[in-house]
Amino acid sequence: MPVRLRVNRRSRRIALRLDRASREVVASAPDLRGLTEAARFARSRADWIQNRLAAIPAPSPLAPGLELTVFDRACRLEAATGRTRLVDDPDGALVICAAGEPEAFARSVVRVLKREALAGFREMSRRHCEALGAPLPTVSVTDTRSRWGSCTPGRAGAPPSVRYVWRLALAPSPVADYVAAHECAHILEPHHGPAFWARVRELVGDPTPYREWLRREGPRLHALGAAEG
Repeated sequence: MPVRLRVNRRSRRIALRLDRASREVVASAPDLRGLTEAARFARSRADWIQNRLAAIPAPSPLAPGLELTVFDRACRLEAATGRTRLVDDPDGALVICAAGEPEAFARSVVRVLKREALAGFREMSRRHCEALGAPLPTVSVTDTRSRWGSCTPGRAGAPPSVRYVWRLALAPSPVADYVAAHECAHILEPHHGPAFWARVRELVGDPTPYREWLRREGPRLHALGAAEG
């Protein structure tokens, strides 16, 4: 099992971490001299690493026939000819029709999902910022693995900017909405102190269920469309 060695100068000890999103084990040390000990420590925890990796959901390709939800609306992937398109099925579901070999098909599907995610998060951000009396940010989507969203407060006349992981569009809408509330609250409160959490609760109530869902189900979202390692 490969282990990535990393220097973390803010740490005071050897540490071992499993990145569930990237399916990667990271052993860190405070300095370069400690990396040998970090590698030795990782070897001593091989059984722990193996058990934790086995519990991570396997990669799930974005292939024809896969059924998803996009902001709580059923969505089905279908192989088709011609240009990639999003259509309404007679049963009320969304259908993403795309062509090409597996990798090309998946890329086309992701482009559609990113577009839908961007539209949804723009609306959520607008609503939360209006409720907070905060300036409206520029909104973009990304595919980072370390966090579900990020916020850069406005500076020198520039508007704030907020970025969301597009995969959140596949989560239950209240969970995606919580992340939007979280990032919009950062426009006014660029920290995680009591004032920040008071803003979040003002928007979505108790954030605990949403945070727990992301911890529990987040790896499954990251597994969608992930390549086999």
